[in-house]
Amino acid sequence: MKHSLFDKIFLGFLVFSIAVFILVVIYSTDASKDALIEEKTAVITNETILIAELSVSGYIQGALTEQQFQSNLNYYSSTLDVSIWILDNKGIITYYSLATGHPEPPKNIFFLNQDFNILEAQNYTGTFYDTFDDDVISVTIPILTNNQPNGMIIVHSTLAQLANVQSNIIRVIYVPFLIMLIISFALLGLISQKIMRPIRHINTVAESYSTGNFEVSMNIKSKDEIGQLASTLEYMASELSKLDEYRKDFISNISHDFRSPLTSIKGYAEAIQDGTIPADKQEKYLNIIVDETKRLTKLTSSLLELNKFDTYGIWLVIKDFDIIKPVKAAMRFYEGKCQEKGINLILNNHCLNTMVKGDQTKIQQVIYNLLDNAIKFTPSGKSIYLTLTELNEKILVSVKDEGCGIPAESLKKIWTRFYKADTSRGKDKQGTGLGLAITREIILAHNENINVVSTEDVGSEFTFSLAKSSEDSTEEDS
Repeated sequence: MKHSLFDKIFLGFLVFSIAVFILVVIYSTDASKDALIEEKTAVITNETILIAELSVSGYIQGALTEQQFQSNLNYYSSTLDVSIWILDNKGIITYYSLATGHPEPPKNIFFLNQDFNILEAQNYTGTFYDTFDDDVISVTIPILTNNQPNGMIIVHSTLAQLANVQSNIIRVIYVPFLIMLIISFALLGLISQKIMRPIRHINTVAESYSTGNFEVSMNIKSKDEIGQLASTLEYMASELSKLDEYRKDFISNISHDFRSPLTSIKGYAEAIQDGTIPADKQEKYLNIIVDETKRLTKLTSSLLELNKFDTYGIWLVIKDFDIIKPVKAAMRFYEGKCQEKGINLILNNHCLNTMVKGDQTKIQQVIYNLLDNAIKFTPSGKSIYLTLTELNEKILVSVKDEGCGIPAESLKKIWTRFYKADTSRGKDKQGTGLGLAITREIILAHNENINVVSTEDVGSEFTFSLAKSSEDSTEEDS
C-alpha cells in the first residue's frame, strides 16, 4: 500500500504528539503529586506544632483537664481530618484521636520500629510501617517541657484530598494541551494540503515530461522551495527539449552524411560492375569511391573521438612546449595544398617568447583543423594568416582567411556537432561538421577560450588562447 507524503507527515506528527502527551502525563502527574505532598507536609507540620503548643503543653502544665485535652484532640482530628497520637517518653501511646477509616494505633511506637527516634522531628509518606492500608503523610514533633523531651505528637493525614486536588490540576493541564493538539492537527492538515497540492501538480507535469511532452507548464509562481523546484524542472524540460531537437538534428545530419557517400560508393561500384561505366573512365570513379571511403573513415574517427570525450573527458598531457613548432608543422603539411589552390600561407609572429603550457598533440590537432577549414573556403589568389600575439599571461593564436565568411545567423551554431552553414555545405563536400566541435572541446579542456569573428565575402578569423610558460624558448625557429 502506497502512502503519500501527507500520510507520512500526519502519521509522524501523530506518533510524536502521542509520545509528547504521554511524557507530559507522566511528568505532570509525578511533579504535581510531589508538589502537593510537599505542600501538605508543610501544612501538617505547622498544624502539629500548633496542637503541641496549644493543647499538649496546656495539658502538661495543668491548664487543661484530661477530658478537655481529649476533646481538643477530637476537635482537631475532625476538623483537619487527621489522626493524632500522643506518646510519652517510653513510646507508649497515651492519647489518640482517629480520622475516619484509620486503624487503631499500637500500644507502643517501638512495636512498629524498635529504632524509632522519639527525640527527632521527622515526616514520612507511606503506610507508616504498614500501619495503614493506604499511603498517608505522617509528621512527628517532639514535645518539650522546660526544653526537656517529654514525649512526642504524631499526626497522620490521608492523601485522598490530594488526589482530588491533583486530578483538578492535571485536568487544567490536559484539556488545553488536547485542544492545542487538535488545533495543531487542523493547521497541519491545511498547511500540508497547501504544500501537497503544488507537489502533486509538479509530479503530474514531471510525468508528462517523462513521456516526451516538454510543452506543459508548471504555472507555479511562488518564490519558496516549491517554486524553485518548479522553475528547475521547467528549465530541465527546456534543456531536454533542446537536447531532443539536437538528437533529431544529430540523427538527420549523420544519416545524411553517411547516406550521401554510401549512395555514391554503391552507385559507382554497381555501374563499374555492370559495365555502365566504360573501362577507360573507371579509374576516375574509383578515385571518387576512394575519396568517399576516406570521408566515411574520417567521419567515423571523429565520431569515436567525440564519444570518447563525452564518456571519459579529454585526457591531456600538459607540459611546456614551443607553440611555433606545431604551427610550422601545420604550415608545411598544407603547403602543397595551398600551392595547388593558389593560396598564400603567411606566418606573423609577434611574440618574443613562444613557450606555452598545454597538450602539444591536441593543440596541433586544433591548428590543423582551423587551417584545413580556412583552406576549404579560401579562393585562389587569396591569403591565410597565422598570427601569434601576446596578451598579459596568454599567447593568442589566430587563423585568418580571406574566404567567403560565415553568415551572422550561423556564427553561434558553428560549434554544434554536424552543423554546416549553407555556404559550406554547398562548397565543401568532404567536411564532416565535427572539426570545429572537436576543436572547441580541446580548447575548453585546457580552460582556455576560442572565438570567431567573421564577415561575409570578407573572411573569418578564429582565435584561441594558451597560457604562457615560465620557460624561455631556446630553440631558433626554422
